[in-house]
Amino acid sequence: MTTPPVTAHDFFEAQSVLLKLKWIAGETGKNRLLEPTTAKYPGMALVGHLNFVHPNRIQVIGEAEIAYLSRLDKKEYEEAIRNLFTCDKTSAVIVANGRNITPDLIAAADKTSLALFSSSLPSPVVIDHLQYYLTRALAPRITVHGVYMEVMGMGVLITGESGIGKSELALELLSRNHRLIADDAVEFVRVGPDVIVGQCPTLLSDYLEVRGLGILDVRLMFGETAVRHKKKLHLIVRLETIQRQKMSKINRLESKQMTRAILDVEIPEVALFVGPGRNLAVLVETAIRAYILRMWGFDPLEDFMKRHQEHMNNAGPAHPARRDALAGEALRRARSKVD
Repeated sequence: MTTPPVTAHDFFEAQSVLLKLKWIAGETGKNRLLEPTTAKYPGMALVGHLNFVHPNRIQVIGEAEIAYLSRLDKKEYEEAIRNLFTCDKTSAVIVANGRNITPDLIAAADKTSLALFSSSLPSPVVIDHLQYYLTRALAPRITVHGVYMEVMGMGVLITGESGIGKSELALELLSRNHRLIADDAVEFVRVGPDVIVGQCPTLLSDYLEVRGLGILDVRLMFGETAVRHKKKLHLIVRLETIQRQKMSKINRLESKQMTRAILDVEIPEVALFVGPGRNLAVLVETAIRAYILRMWGFDPLEDFMKRHQEHMNNAGPAHPARRDALAGEALRRARSKVD
């Protein structure tokens, strides 16, 4: 897991047009990081209004902050400016609301090599945009080997040992009108506490490598709708070879849902076994349908166990009409959770 480095210059290049930023002083501090790459909790206290007690990485000075500074006497004012520009936690200062920047602020920025920007936008708007940008720019990320696809609207990561048939399965899913996101190397980014988004590195976009066929351009072969750049991760499908000893130990009821941690987020995982006569594309689609039902709260195993318990309790099979009514009621309850 890594946190990408973002400097004051990177931030200015990305947000100068949107936030109407002007670089006033402190240009020698352009390589100062907005967040150390070793930060334990990336994104904490990155941007906010001027705060001397718990300094933000980007200190924003708005109307209230200007009014506060103007009420200080000369000695207190000079001490406040010195603390602002010498704080080791501060990476940049933005004066918002189109306020004029005084010469002492410019001199302090140049002296300490701390980037000083101005913006004509209101300070709450500046903070809101920066929080959105920095949350994504500094989000933890990791690269995973596998094929990432959108199947029935869900993000599916197909993993397995090299040569097991991941790319061939992706090709079959493409022929069934599903979409490729990334082949071989998938970059995952945690954009929320429990939200992982998978995306394709720019250099690999649109391409799929299949043994015996080489590099295929999926966009040209299957059309514009056959590829997309990113998608939230919902399910992991792990391909495994069939082994007689291992097959005998499989829990055929799958009573325990398997998960795999990616960036500290638990993602549901299913294992599919590769073997002659097994249509893996259909199995992947079925795994997605089962995942959607579980999201709705419908558990076929639980219904199966209840039906057999009812059979044992009544010492006889349930009436077909009663059985269908129970199944229909369970499905209605499941659908109501998303309606």
